[in-house]
Amino acid sequence: MTSHHPIMSKDELTAFLDREFPQIHEGGQTFFVDEIGPLCARMRMDYHDRHLRPGGTISGPSMMTLADLALYAAILAHIGPVALAVTTSLNFNFLRKPEPRALIADCRLLKLGRRLAVGEVSIFSEGSSDVVCHATGTYSIPDRR
Repeated sequence: MTSHHPIMSKDELTAFLDREFPQIHEGGQTFFVDEIGPLCARMRMDYHDRHLRPGGTISGPSMMTLADLALYAAILAHIGPVALAVTTSLNFNFLRKPEPRALIADCRLLKLGRRLAVGEVSIFSEGSSDVVCHATGTYSIPDRR
């Protein structure tokens, strides 16, 4: 069983993501690890035109990226830098239109086993307590022998 306490710091996790996934910063960095804690992580996606859809609201795919990234960050913070941990399922409920500002993703891991991790992510517009998107997801964790 994996520890319920993070083994990677926010800075270590950020450095890993920057090194292994530089493409998430193409066009300028908009995704940031804000906090890592026991079985949780908080990420931020800055408001930027490239995340907008017609009509001027933040797009579903941008919110999906933020949720998936928050889940990945929470898992890696607890198991270490395992680049090949992969998403096996993601489910989204878009609840309301996000405000035109940064989005905050709070991720909570519900199960962290040797082979699978399950978590949920609530996304809010910065400065608001109203959930704009709720996601659940499962990751497959590769054998680390």
